[in-house]
Amino acid sequence: MSEITQRQKLRKAVYPGSFDPITNGHVDIIKRGLKIFDSILVAVLENPKKKPLFSTKERVSIIQDVFAGQKNTEVKSFHGLLIDFVKKNKARVVIRGLRAISDFEYEFQMALMNMKLDPEIETFFMMPNLSYSFLSSNLVKEIYMLGGCLKGLVPEQVEKKLRGKFKVKRPSLNP
Repeated sequence: MSEITQRQKLRKAVYPGSFDPITNGHVDIIKRGLKIFDSILVAVLENPKKKPLFSTKERVSIIQDVFAGQKNTEVKSFHGLLIDFVKKNKARVVIRGLRAISDFEYEFQMALMNMKLDPEIETFFMMPNLSYSFLSSNLVKEIYMLGGCLKGLVPEQVEKKLRGKFKVKRPSLNP
């Protein structure tokens, strides 16, 4: 990497979400984000309003397993204001994925509110690879529960955890 490119690279970014479960769309954003940032802290939200399939501890563990050996990725859970978590972890950038126009209004509103709360923290929007633009954690769970194949939609670790959670045989990632 050239000296100019190295200096332009930003330090740490936080990628927050529920990740219930993490999908290949999330993985795509993280891997591509690592081409821009020195490190990414994946922030798993503990949201008392939602009833996740996987506990916060399970979601953190799954993501850690997916990125095992990747030195510049860290996974932590958080609750409360994202801005407080970002500052506590000495980051200045929040990564958000935009799959469709429908995501934009909500994400734009959140980015503006975060900017109001702390103008020093920037939001960096990324679109997923086209092949993941339709993908969501909710769709993954629904497809799995209805007997569909998850090949290409989630990391293998997620498919294994879903199998364990539902105790039902479903098509494997590698049929």
